[in-house]
Amino acid sequence: MSILEARHVVREYPMKAETVRALSDVSVSIERGQFAAILGTSGSGKSTLLNLFGGLDRPTGGEILFDGKSLAPLSAWEMSRYRLHSVGMIFQSFNLIPTMTARENVSLALAFAGLGKTERRRRSLELLDRVGLSQRAEHLPSELSGGEQQRVSIARAIANQPQVLLADEPTGNLDSNRAAEIIGLLDEMRQREGKTIVLVTHDHELASRYATQIVRLKDGRLMDH
Repeated sequence: MSILEARHVVREYPMKAETVRALSDVSVSIERGQFAAILGTSGSGKSTLLNLFGGLDRPTGGEILFDGKSLAPLSAWEMSRYRLHSVGMIFQSFNLIPTMTARENVSLALAFAGLGKTERRRRSLELLDRVGLSQRAEHLPSELSGGEQQRVSIARAIANQPQVLLADEPTGNLDSNRAAEIIGLLDEMRQREGKTIVLVTHDHELASRYATQIVRLKDGRLMDH
């Protein structure tokens, strides 16, 4: 069964004098344990689709399903629980809090899930170790390289053990070596822990090296090949 599915999804945004259609009748099915890459040029609707999968946005038409259940009936509170436990999101700009150490940034995600202070400390150090950053736990984001910051954001994304990781151009601010390391780390999590990875990228080379499924978008529509 698909873990994520878009069924005839439309997403429109009202602009001053017109309506912009970011997605037009998009149907995509992603099986559990796949590494799906969503490819397309800027403005093709890639990030819009990822945000719908992540519950950060809702479709104008059609529906998004997670594990066979529609997200449509979820209240705002239920949607925030979905984002906290079912999906982990990784962004191009890392989105770390600059005044917090690597450990504290990861710990924050655990605090939202209600873990106590001692358990948060233990788990956040464990998570940083999993992404190869245990030596950098007490460093601020400004003291970390771009690749290290992205590893912190991955540790934060997996903090509450989501089944799916949604990554929006996670290597956009990294050089090619760091980029390959980050995508390799995500693929390792897929192979070792059965996580489903959905990667938005314009890097065809990285996608073809790791993806088990490629989804191509152009002008908000699905391309057949």
